[in-house]
Amino acid sequence: MKREDLSVIEERVPPGDKEQRHFHSRSRQFFYIIRGAAVIEVGGKRHELREGQGVEVPPGVAHQFRNESNAEVVVLVVSAPMSHGDRVDA
Repeated sequence: MKREDLSVIEERVPPGDKEQRHFHSRSRQFFYIIRGAAVIEVGGKRHELREGQGVEVPPGVAHQFRNESNAEVVVLVVSAPMSHGDRVDA
């Protein structure tokens, strides 16, 4: 689903991969682990997530998703409104 007010994206993150720490000015996001285990830092707090767990990231809060495991992670990323074009590297 990819609309202006909401996007739902399934992402596959290879072992050892991570994203640049950033925040979104308007978007609220929810990261939900479908398969594997990952770490997401939200506002300086480390969250270790396993299958079936998730974490919310409010607008304006710096965060970074990391796959510190040896296996691929499948994560569902829900953003409201859509986060594309709303990213600011921190």
